[in-house]
Amino acid sequence: MTSRVVPAPDALIGRRFDVAVAKMLGLSRSKAAELIDAGQVRVLGRDIARSGSLQDGEMVEIDLPEERETPEPIAEDMPVVYEDEDIVVVDKPVGVAAHASVGWSGPTVLGSLRDRGVAITKLGAAGREGIVSRLDVGTSGLMLVCKSDLAYTEMRRQFAEHEVVKTYHALPQGNLVQDRATIDAPIGRAKVADFRFTVTPAGKPAITHWDVMERFGEATLAKVNLETGRTHQIRVHFSSIGHPLVGDPMYGANPRLAEELGLQRQWLHAMQLEFRHPRTRLWTTVTSPQYPADLAHALDMLRARGQRPAACGQ
Repeated sequence: MTSRVVPAPDALIGRRFDVAVAKMLGLSRSKAAELIDAGQVRVLGRDIARSGSLQDGEMVEIDLPEERETPEPIAEDMPVVYEDEDIVVVDKPVGVAAHASVGWSGPTVLGSLRDRGVAITKLGAAGREGIVSRLDVGTSGLMLVCKSDLAYTEMRRQFAEHEVVKTYHALPQGNLVQDRATIDAPIGRAKVADFRFTVTPAGKPAITHWDVMERFGEATLAKVNLETGRTHQIRVHFSSIGHPLVGDPMYGANPRLAEELGLQRQWLHAMQLEFRHPRTRLWTTVTSPQYPADLAHALDMLRARGQRPAACGQ
């Protein structure tokens, strides 16, 4: 038997402990309760009953049989866009998680960097060392990881105080009415389903700015800047104004359109990071060199569809 310590997943904060454990391990709630009662799953630093609530920042320790421990796969195709003694910025492919978590058996940014011999600071929560911002598994693009203690302390501050300019390219479904606009609407957990978020007065402040880059009629390519960094913020905000991201059925996108465009995930890419370098203090801009193949193919398909001649009588 070995033990594994993982951060409490953001999507499970505030949930009953037995429900959270069931989701993390892919078990029934009764089986999760048995593991908690047996002391095989616990929260570090405090006693928690199965009915207790999982809190933000807590670490969950889980006893695992030896045979469940398998080597983590490596993201061999994850490009490094920028690197120096303090930071490394990767162009994260879709299907790669930021860090290891219970229930995730795929590659991670941290594991893949360490496999390449990149030294990461030890600062940060266990399992999340060096990470000051994350991308969802289903979102590709730039992600910054800190190599030095100095970088971690300073970049964590910059992200927390919203000094970092984060630019995404997104493909909302339909034709956005305005060329430029701001969505200012609080985001909180949705009550209708696990792992979903929604615009709600009880949520945390969230501000999204967008500018239209290209119009296709059935979809609109937009440049998006975030003032805040809520979970699923871009996806939730565009869905809230009736324009879910293409390929995002969780938030209301048309699955048929995604299928026609060859998309198996939401069209969203973290395109650029702008920040003050933690050591030199120079303003630094890092840009993703190109869209991933599936996103580029979807745009090509939309352009081709827009060039088709209209049928007779239309």
